[in-house]
Amino acid sequence: MTIVKESPSAATYTVGEAPGRVPLLGHVPQLWRRPLEFLTSLPAHGDLVAFRLGPRLAYIACHHDLVTQLLHDSRTFDKGGPLFEKARLLVGDGLVSSGFESHRRQRRLVQPAFHRARMPHYIDIMAEEIDAELSSWRPGVAFNVSDITHGLTLRITARTMFATRIGEDAVRAVTECMPVIMQGVYRRMISPTSLIEKIPNKHNRLFAEAQVRMRDVISDTVAEYRRSGADQGDVLSILVNQRDEETGEGLTDQEIHDQVMTVLIGGTETTGNTLAWTFHLLARHPEIEAKLQDEVTTVFGGRRPTSADLPRLEYTDRVLTETLRMYPPAWLLSRTTTRDVEIAGARLSAGTPVFYSSYLLGRNPEMFPDPDRYDPDRWLPERAKQLPRNAVLPFGQGNRKCIGDNFGIAETTLTLAAAVARWRLRPVPGHRISTAPKASLGTGPLPMVPEPVAQADRPAPPAAAAGCPVDHRTGEPS
Repeated sequence: MTIVKESPSAATYTVGEAPGRVPLLGHVPQLWRRPLEFLTSLPAHGDLVAFRLGPRLAYIACHHDLVTQLLHDSRTFDKGGPLFEKARLLVGDGLVSSGFESHRRQRRLVQPAFHRARMPHYIDIMAEEIDAELSSWRPGVAFNVSDITHGLTLRITARTMFATRIGEDAVRAVTECMPVIMQGVYRRMISPTSLIEKIPNKHNRLFAEAQVRMRDVISDTVAEYRRSGADQGDVLSILVNQRDEETGEGLTDQEIHDQVMTVLIGGTETTGNTLAWTFHLLARHPEIEAKLQDEVTTVFGGRRPTSADLPRLEYTDRVLTETLRMYPPAWLLSRTTTRDVEIAGARLSAGTPVFYSSYLLGRNPEMFPDPDRYDPDRWLPERAKQLPRNAVLPFGQGNRKCIGDNFGIAETTLTLAAAVARWRLRPVPGHRISTAPKASLGTGPLPMVPEPVAQADRPAPPAAAAGCPVDHRTGEPS
């Protein structure tokens, strides 16, 4: 039953409860079997909706204003909850998972690694890796786009982290170990019991070996950088050499390890999935793909992209923003209350998990008319100004906003633009994707066939394709 309550700001919100609770398990079966459908059903029950994770009471904020309140009061709604507890297997106490006080100190030390002045060098690395990847494609030879985009973003992030010859072994270790570690963490995130972590099977052995190897490589590389003391122009140099202005202290070796793992996962999963979804959606909307090709051909003129090109890729930016609205990689996140607090008029006790979903917000028909329609032009300035600020939140908001947002935007923009300038990707006939909401929202296997732009005739949009609605479960035209 929905209860209408007044918030302290005098706005009226509704507080409700999710239906379909199962004894002992609560709403876990629905989150397990059909998470996206479950999430998008919740706004009908309230702006703030209670649900159960087994016996544990939790809430999800379904209204944009309530999500904004969560993200701007990170002292009250601190990082925590079931998702972050499992994420710490991978990133320890890094920026993405650390508590309020620890985060403030760490961010001061890590922020210089993503300063605007360092971006041109990072973009040079991106351009090299993007060109090498696109040059390896062969006309008519199908590949799994998801594997390709994740491999590319992992190599870019690894080279940005370890940019010199000192780091060559580290780059190799990253590209070999990170896929194993990510799979192991996901298996633990979805498991209803911790017993899976203790079974002496192949998966656990490989997971443990990959973690040990990554720790050794990071430790050895950090030691070498400390001996050198020089700025190698990469992220690790900042992590090793930066000192806190308030205390004069730097990051410990353990803190550096956690930040390295945080950057590696943040720079790989999210960007790789965004690119995979975009290639899929462009193949389903050839009129949008053609418009995008016109822009990148005009901007690049057959040369390698540079940082100076980014402001000119306006339509490319709108295409990616629309992809992030429909398929945000960080689709479900949580916070934990640090004290008794009132939100939407409901009283939450300290230690209560509060979730929010960028996927849910992006499907709100009140903010986004016809939300299943893939329409990059909804982000034209004259249309976007009608939306609330930060209408989509792919990088979060407030002082916990993703520290590498500009890096990620540059990487996805340049990769997409360079790829579209040279290739068209066509789906393998008969294959239908199934949205894969894991730790990040991916496409699952996505086999596609590359066609050189210079040799392929630009297809006319099918009658139903221009701006046609997309099934939010499969990504296919509805």
